[in-house]
Amino acid sequence: MAIIEGWLPPTRENYDFMMRIWTFYPLFASTQWATSWYGMGKTSVNSRFNIPGRIAWLTMESPGFLTLLYIMNTLTKEQGITDLPWQNKVLAGLFVIHYSYRAVIYPLIAPSMSPIHVAVWGMAIAFQLVNATGIGSWLAAYGPTTASDWEAQLSPWPTLQFALGIATFYLGLAANYYHDDELREIRRREEQRLLRVAKESGSSPQAVDKHYQLPEAGLFKYMLYPHYFVEWVEWTGFYMAAGWSCLPARMFVINEVCAMLPRAVKGKQWYIQRFGAEQVGRRWAVIPGVV
Repeated sequence: MAIIEGWLPPTRENYDFMMRIWTFYPLFASTQWATSWYGMGKTSVNSRFNIPGRIAWLTMESPGFLTLLYIMNTLTKEQGITDLPWQNKVLAGLFVIHYSYRAVIYPLIAPSMSPIHVAVWGMAIAFQLVNATGIGSWLAAYGPTTASDWEAQLSPWPTLQFALGIATFYLGLAANYYHDDELREIRRREEQRLLRVAKESGSSPQAVDKHYQLPEAGLFKYMLYPHYFVEWVEWTGFYMAAGWSCLPARMFVINEVCAMLPRAVKGKQWYIQRFGAEQVGRRWAVIPGVV
């Protein structure tokens, strides 16, 4: 029990140790460059170890914001902190806003979701737990906990930097919602087409499982994975608002890029194989002008 209590919420020593380990995550994520299926962002193969998509997504994404809320509620009390500055609460709220959508709303409104392999499911849970523990602990006790702390954290322009960071976060969040919905619209259109075909033929409609098409709206005109790119923008804004010395926020951005970049690059190869280089055209994978 003492070991469990030391890790959740973590003691300062365990928090520091976890953050040191977290800095090595890019080495682990880089193994995706050698992976043929998950490296393309495909979360399942034909396997008996697949989990139904909606269930897997909900259970692998929810531990993040639930862990952060638990730590924010318990670690402050353990450290004798009676009230946190409003900046801590705003940043915690942004984290919860993102992941309550990502974990709960996203799988519920998706027309269909492919099964997710248990290995991907397990890695996603580990990412969520470590990331939320780092950010939650920093916000709850191990980062700035007074107004003067925040003045020093965001010096020399604390109000401006925080405001720009929040604005960048919301810009990325809105763009994320938009491009996610464009991907859903592809399957919604396919679902409607199958319903029309079934109605005309008098047969039962087929379920939409895996249906792929080149999106055209928004930033999809210029890149194949804009939903990845704008999520990086989103969390860069969070990092800016937290202050450039915030190690958990910095590692979140770095680790997201390291985890998602190989999927985007290999995903472009997959799109070319499926639709042809002519249809893919001059679209970049994820960063216009770079890759």
